[in-house]
Amino acid sequence: MSLELQIILALVLDALLGDPRWLPHPVRLMGWLALRCEGLIRAIIPSEKLAGIITVILVLAGTGLTGWAMIRLAEIFHPVAETVVSVLLLYTCLAARDLIAHSSEVHGALQKEDLEEARKRVGMIVGRDTSELDEAGVVKAAVESVAENTVDGITAPLFWAVIGGPVGALLYKGVNTMDSTFGYKNERYLYFGWAAARLDDLANWLPARLTGMVMVVAALFCRLSPLNAWRIFWRDRNQHASPNAGQSEASMAGALGLQLGGVATYFGREVSKPTIGDDLNRPEPIHLAKANLLLVITTVFMAMLLVGIRFFASSYLPGGV
Repeated sequence: MSLELQIILALVLDALLGDPRWLPHPVRLMGWLALRCEGLIRAIIPSEKLAGIITVILVLAGTGLTGWAMIRLAEIFHPVAETVVSVLLLYTCLAARDLIAHSSEVHGALQKEDLEEARKRVGMIVGRDTSELDEAGVVKAAVESVAENTVDGITAPLFWAVIGGPVGALLYKGVNTMDSTFGYKNERYLYFGWAAARLDDLANWLPARLTGMVMVVAALFCRLSPLNAWRIFWRDRNQHASPNAGQSEASMAGALGLQLGGVATYFGREVSKPTIGDDLNRPEPIHLAKANLLLVITTVFMAMLLVGIRFFASSYLPGGV
């Protein structure tokens, strides 16, 4: 079975099943491996930056070799088994259904006017303190999470799957997981997490920008504002502290007519972040439903674009891919 069809099947599986909690998920195993390697390498190498670099190499080597070995062993058993394993590995790298489910829980709590529950639910998908957020603050935090995780959880894994197949997608998730584990600018990880954070920036650079542009087009099909999405994308996409997170956030902020960013509280400390977008609308629960729809249409269009490019390249370019 072609890689293009495997990717499409993986997207369908994610849409149908999401992330069953009983299934040993590769990302959780990557996180466990990263922490075990951290403890081992820190004990051997005194330089924090060098220890972080070696940890990244070891985790990616373990991740890539494990994925490759699973596919090759399945191939030895039977070609159908190889296809099944490849599709399942691709499926575990995608998180569209779970992202929609989490943000929908926030939306549902707000619809019931249960602000305390909404704060609790949004606190599960963002890193900031949510205990004092009003309804608008909860909506903004959830929309920012949907926009950023559209890249991390869906379009970037798709991008690397098209380039490197299941192993490419797994390696991307390894990078992303290590950034989530080590990429903090605190005393413990400022130097140790440098390699993981920089590699994550590099891995997301092109997927984030493609996603931001595709989201502008998707806004038209969601009956939102593609013109404003493009204007804000072009104006504010580099306002975020992250070189990549602002790309999709800017497009989504423009499409919804919201202003994201601003003051947020992290670990009891107020942080003033640059604003993204214009304050055209008051953030309301309906904006979460619209953000989810924008995520879905963006995912479909990105899949069509990336899979289409690969199909063209493999079919018509000399030597294929």
